[in-house]
Amino acid sequence: MSVLNQSQVPEFIDPSSQERHPLMTETDINNILVNGAMISLSKLKRARSFDARLYYYAEIGVYLEVSLSRGAGITDETRETLERIHMEATHEHMDANKALNQRLS
Repeated sequence: MSVLNQSQVPEFIDPSSQERHPLMTETDINNILVNGAMISLSKLKRARSFDARLYYYAEIGVYLEVSLSRGAGITDETRETLERIHMEATHEHMDANKALNQRLS
């Protein structure tokens, strides 16, 4: 899943420069949200307990909720990606719970 096209990645900005590229911050926040949610999803898939899965599922929910903030430079593409990640996490979490309940029955 490609989050950003190469053309959307900003050029390197010299940190000693007084000028800040306004898209740099927006791209950073978009990358942070998507990458954080993807990491949480991979951890959710590997989790062995209900509590661990619930924790990572909640993390993904937080990333999705933060993406709904307006005026923070979060793109529609990021929101859509986070929605897909959240949907996948929902299925993973529910399937794992179903499997656990079947084993306990």
